[in-house]
Amino acid sequence: MAGTWLHLTSSFLIVCYVIGFLISTVVAENHQRPPTVLPLSLSSRNHSLHRHVDNLRRRLFQSKLSGSTPNARLRLYDDLLSNGYHTARLWIGSPPQEFALIVDTGSTVTYVPCSSCSHCGNHQVRFRDPSSPARTVRLTPLLILEIKRTGSSLRILFLVRIQDSRFQPEMSSTYQPVKCNPSCNCDDEQKQCTYHRRYAEMSSSSGVLGEDLVSFGNESELMPQRAVFGCENVETGDLYNQRADGIMGLGRGRLSIMDQLVDKGVIGDSFSLCYGGMDVDGGAMVLGKIAPPPDMVFSHSDPFRSPYYNIEMKEIHVGGKRLELPDGAFDGRHGTVLDSGTTYAYFRRDAFAAFRDAILSAVHFLKRIPGPDPNYNDICFTGAGRDVSRLPKIFPQVEMVFNNGKKLLLSPENYLFRHSKASGAYCLGIFPNSESTTLLGGIVFRNTLVTYDRSNDRIGFLNTNCSELWRRVQFSGAPAPTPLVSPSKDTKMEIPSVLSPSGSPSNVLPGSFHVGFITFDMSISTTDSNLKSILKELTELISEELEVDNSQARLLNVTSQEKDYLVRWGIFPAEPANYISNTIARSIILRLRDHRIQLPERFGNFKLMEWNAEPQRKLTSWQHRFLIMLVGSVTTLILSLSAIGIWLVHRQRQQTAYEPVGASIPERYLQPLQS
Repeated sequence: MAGTWLHLTSSFLIVCYVIGFLISTVVAENHQRPPTVLPLSLSSRNHSLHRHVDNLRRRLFQSKLSGSTPNARLRLYDDLLSNGYHTARLWIGSPPQEFALIVDTGSTVTYVPCSSCSHCGNHQVRFRDPSSPARTVRLTPLLILEIKRTGSSLRILFLVRIQDSRFQPEMSSTYQPVKCNPSCNCDDEQKQCTYHRRYAEMSSSSGVLGEDLVSFGNESELMPQRAVFGCENVETGDLYNQRADGIMGLGRGRLSIMDQLVDKGVIGDSFSLCYGGMDVDGGAMVLGKIAPPPDMVFSHSDPFRSPYYNIEMKEIHVGGKRLELPDGAFDGRHGTVLDSGTTYAYFRRDAFAAFRDAILSAVHFLKRIPGPDPNYNDICFTGAGRDVSRLPKIFPQVEMVFNNGKKLLLSPENYLFRHSKASGAYCLGIFPNSESTTLLGGIVFRNTLVTYDRSNDRIGFLNTNCSELWRRVQFSGAPAPTPLVSPSKDTKMEIPSVLSPSGSPSNVLPGSFHVGFITFDMSISTTDSNLKSILKELTELISEELEVDNSQARLLNVTSQEKDYLVRWGIFPAEPANYISNTIARSIILRLRDHRIQLPERFGNFKLMEWNAEPQRKLTSWQHRFLIMLVGSVTTLILSLSAIGIWLVHRQRQQTAYEPVGASIPERYLQPLQS
């Protein structure tokens, strides 16, 4: 009997081995088609969806269908705390020259460094040109050609695109200087209009005015428009040292980019900003009208009272209690001013003292610690933990009450910033102002959609998830980017040309190419020893950034050297599909290529190294039939072996007779031994 079972087991293992070999052969033959390897630009470092987002998306889409003017939809970059601002990308000239500009509602001029600038800083990623020490250039990595590790160093050879870091009027076929006229200040030669702007921190910008095509990116439905902008000749103070190239002026004034677009009739007289939350970079911006969500609360904004955007704030409640302040505490000379170019908020001294005392009373159980900068007397607390989602359980809620009785709820991330030198510690982001004006900077409007409805003299507010808002809100008819892959069947590597925001619509992937899955490598430098928890959280954040389900983003491989890790992730089709649709694949590819993945600073430095698009693994007709036959054969074999096993067990039981317990055993005689 043991021999029979051994024979059956051996036969079954042999059959399984043969089946496994045949299946691996089929997969190997199907995998002969090479993957499409596409170039990737190098990146720098860097809650659940709010219930209003879907409703907002529908209203924006309905606004488009109703025949309203188009919108310029732009993504915001950079971290509010690290940089002090958010930036948007604008392209100026023909061919377009790209610039990262601070989104500033307090400025009325848009300006960038000019090639003739005598005193301008080196902004963004710049390299000194050896042939001209006074000239800096921007190198945009297009393709990794070679990676070599020598000891503890890593050598990476890139193919790059060279772009001058300053605007070159002579390189643009559509540039025109704004000639001297009675309505402007003129240069010394009385040939060209000039501008000059000075800011509260004593920085300044001055230069000449020019006119050229301004483009808003591939994801904007607004076509390039001619606009007047400043070409800087001199920068001073913080403007000289900042990473951003210049300023995108959204304030009220004839040189404002908003006023120029509205005067042309190409957009509605409104724009919206939405900043990401604590530890979340970027956000979204829309130039043009959107249909306001029903839950958006508005405050009147008086354009005649001040050149700045202002609201009518009556009082503030902390933890449900009104601050004891005299009437008009928030109604200074300019009212309550909103300034997206300012990082924090500033109250007049008595209002700040009342707000500070209310917060200290509510979190008296937390330990006070010094701030990250010894030059400032910051009010900081430790013991709240690193999880931002738990802050509302520790710190009180704050309500801004407008003159019309409407209220805007502020969560702790709207008045706190994370301590940069102490884990789990936070500092108050509200400071005293020496003047009577109340100034609300970007920190107050984290995860808040702010609509500057200039045509109706009002400003609206809606608590929402700004990161999700950028991913979910779609505009029909937006022009697609230029192609990354040739429409031919050849899937060899291609280098994309310089992207023109005004390019004609086309597909990123040819229609005959189905993506089976996408992989990408990321280099991470971190001091956090708990790598496992970091990678798990990173995988979830990456799935959010790429707009896929968490189950589709998978960690494939990790290699490490000291504190540097090379991590490979894969994006797989959603069940039960066996390939990623071209629409989703196109979105993922563009986000990877344009380094739009924005991760919180606490994860350290990261660089996107390379990504691959693997084709869908399709079976030929004979392979499909063969697999069906294999499945049928395996099923038949398993059923047959099961039936044989059951029959053998049943037969064995029949052949074995057992005597009942206590039964009498008949006497048996032993045969005598033969001598």
